[in-house]
Amino acid sequence: MTQTSIWQDDQHTAQYAELCNALYERELAILAQAELTSAAAIQHRIKSLPYYIKRTAHAMIQSQCPLDLDTVNGSWSAKQGTKMPLSGQDESAIWQWYQTSKPRPGLVVPVALADRIILDCIDRLDKQGQGFRTNVCGWFREESKAQAQTFQLLKPNKKVMMAACCGHSWQNNKKVQPVMPTLRELLLSCAINWQNFKQSLFI
Repeated sequence: MTQTSIWQDDQHTAQYAELCNALYERELAILAQAELTSAAAIQHRIKSLPYYIKRTAHAMIQSQCPLDLDTVNGSWSAKQGTKMPLSGQDESAIWQWYQTSKPRPGLVVPVALADRIILDCIDRLDKQGQGFRTNVCGWFREESKAQAQTFQLLKPNKKVMMAACCGHSWQNNKKVQPVMPTLRELLLSCAINWQNFKQSLFI
């Protein structure tokens, strides 16, 4: 083992510990404010925290994500654009991308809310191949695209995925303080294949 590799191992250990600490602090603060109706629900959430925090921290340290890792805050960081990156995101272009990419369950996809973009993932395909369901936002089908929704499926590109990973937010066409992505979104960010958005990585 070389001196360089020893230093890199020590650095990764320090980053991992700092990242775990930041994620624990954040998740416990969220848990303290959550409206959980029973002690059992709280116990279940606390019991699962170590597994998901360690898994997320490890994935973030090992990730080839083209973003800066902020271990103090447990997040990704990058320069934020002045507007939400929605160029080329008209409905026909979006559905053409998904139809040609032939998505599979587990694919990480971006979804635009009113003020930011979140990460979601496909968990079920329509048997007729007309759409798919995501874990958080539910079903997306081309024939229902004109229906009023509080969110919009986007086709992934580097700017869109970077904004989602970093929690970039906008109000009244002006950038505001980023929103901290959820633990689930951070884990999904590590599954993004930045070389080919049509496939996700195993984490």
